[in-house]
Amino acid sequence: MTQLPDYRIGKTVFGSTASIAAAYERFRNQPIDEMRLAEDRSCPYSTKRRGLAGEAPVAGVGTFDGNFKQTLTFAPSAKPGWWIRRMDHPEQLDTMVDISNLWTSAQNLVMRSGSEHNYLRMVEHIIALKLGLGVDDVLLKVNSGDPPLFEQSSLPLIKAMEHAKIVESDRDASFVTVKEPVAFGGRRGDFLLFLPAENGERNLRIDCAITWKTIIGCQRVLFDATPDTFRYAALARTNCTHRQYVAALTIGKLFAATRNWGYSKRNILIHGKKKFYNEPRFPVGEKFLEPIWHRATLDLMAALALTGPDRFVGTVVSYRAGHTLDCDAVRALYRNDLICSL
Repeated sequence: MTQLPDYRIGKTVFGSTASIAAAYERFRNQPIDEMRLAEDRSCPYSTKRRGLAGEAPVAGVGTFDGNFKQTLTFAPSAKPGWWIRRMDHPEQLDTMVDISNLWTSAQNLVMRSGSEHNYLRMVEHIIALKLGLGVDDVLLKVNSGDPPLFEQSSLPLIKAMEHAKIVESDRDASFVTVKEPVAFGGRRGDFLLFLPAENGERNLRIDCAITWKTIIGCQRVLFDATPDTFRYAALARTNCTHRQYVAALTIGKLFAATRNWGYSKRNILIHGKKKFYNEPRFPVGEKFLEPIWHRATLDLMAALALTGPDRFVGTVVSYRAGHTLDCDAVRALYRNDLICSL
């Protein structure tokens, strides 16, 4: 592709139309650093529902308490969709991974239903596998609300799911898209565009850009969500500034917003204004695209996975957006009856 794509902004659902238009011009003029487009836009997985044949555990240091090892087990689900089961709260019902059960997206995505203790934090790096690998029906078994954290980001989760063996059922997969092009604007020049799947297409295309006033700078990727692309991007760790990293390891115990004691220089990317404080990944030219690949796949695709038992398809454009705008947009799609089945 020699020419930058141009998208229809469509109807503004929330935010300022003028601000979205101005931000879109900045986005449109930002070069694409890496493209991974499929040869056609047919379904990259099977059009049948897919689940797991068996169980597979995966363990790592706790994200919020690095003193304890946490285990997550992928298991088959008898019900459509992804479900979370707190094994330490057997009196509680399973929590469906769905926008209606999203408790908060302020720092990370937290799913909860029933009791206030029946939750799982930082689920984004886990549930992104739903669209990343095209697996529709999964039961996640956990023994606490603190998920494991890995030096290889979400790659160990992919390996565990593959070890459980992804299998195809005889039931058709269910797909949803937006009824028309729509836009969502934030308060800092950020926006999301959702465009419908057309011509019977059953895939997800993402055009995602970020701008940071640190060594990360401006980054943009355009790709089709396929198992190969997702596996490639799964090594991209979450990132934080050096100041946030120091806060997490010192005063973090006092404040929930920084209580990420599992962070280390191996399992996150630490950056400052002029340098990285550990070795970044995904070198392309003079840039390291680890932050944008993490944002586009393990964050944005997680929000798009909050469609219950359905797979979201179409095109999503993201500029400088984050967890809260992602989830507010998905919620608004349902609240305004903008989602339709294919």
